[in-house]
Amino acid sequence: MNRCPTDASKYTGIGAAVFFTGVLAALSGGYAFHTVFENVWWALAFGLLWGTIIFNLDRFIVSTMRKNKKGFGREFLTASPRILLAIMLAIVISKPLELRIFSKEIDRKLITLEEEIYQKEIIDLERRYTAQLATIDGQISSLKTEIVAKTEKRDELAKAAQQEADGTGGSGKRNAGPIYQIKKADADQAQKELAELQALNLPLIADKQQEWNALFEAKQTEIANLKRNPWNGMAAQLQALRILGEENTAIHFANIFIMLLFILLECTPIVAKLISGRGPYDEMLEIREHFYKNHNIEKLAEMDHNTYEKVKGYSTFSGN
Repeated sequence: MNRCPTDASKYTGIGAAVFFTGVLAALSGGYAFHTVFENVWWALAFGLLWGTIIFNLDRFIVSTMRKNKKGFGREFLTASPRILLAIMLAIVISKPLELRIFSKEIDRKLITLEEEIYQKEIIDLERRYTAQLATIDGQISSLKTEIVAKTEKRDELAKAAQQEADGTGGSGKRNAGPIYQIKKADADQAQKELAELQALNLPLIADKQQEWNALFEAKQTEIANLKRNPWNGMAAQLQALRILGEENTAIHFANIFIMLLFILLECTPIVAKLISGRGPYDEMLEIREHFYKNHNIEKLAEMDHNTYEKVKGYSTFSGN
């Protein structure tokens, strides 16, 4: 730069932009690593490594751009892949810092999301048991319904026999005649069938009720054993930030502007290089590169000529 003092301020500014972008990347990477592993020393080491990587990438992007005489449009087209890379780096750098800026809001949202996840786990668990419990309830109800129906039929026949005997129903005559005997036999048969049905169904009902109780206790035990696992990792924080942006317009636009700010910072060295005019350094660099290119062509031509002369000499010697 001693030979191009007029370009010193321009490249000093570009270099400072690249350096401070690396510093922001180091802070962002360190915070992201600390969020995941909660270890200060590892976070510092990773932050320095990440900042160095971003610094060298930005330095490479800027240093490989050349000012030429083909116009701004051609230069912008040439630099477009580097601009896209800068935008991607800016998004990666900005996210951990956004999480830090909105950490209080995110922490409150994480508590709500953790409770929602816990309740969803309970609902899923209960849904898994509900179908089984409902099936057993249906079986028990069916068995009880059979007993109730048979009991009602027995009571109906017994009442008819009693009314026939006391003259309040049936033939209307108070006696224990043949009609009463027939109705009494029907009532006795119904009682016998009821006793047989109870002997068959009541043990089944007891077994089903025991199965239902065991299943219900298993459900309650699983619910009691559910743990509220901490839900505060990087992915959880990003999801909380996204939900906050959907719920709160101010946070939504703040996220956008923060990301745009980092994109602008990341693209600043490239934009500065694009909009700056050709200076003495660019002229000297073009001359130097052109010199080496022509020098290389001359060397290749000289080597080709020497090889041709050698081959020609060998051919002459063989002809003699």
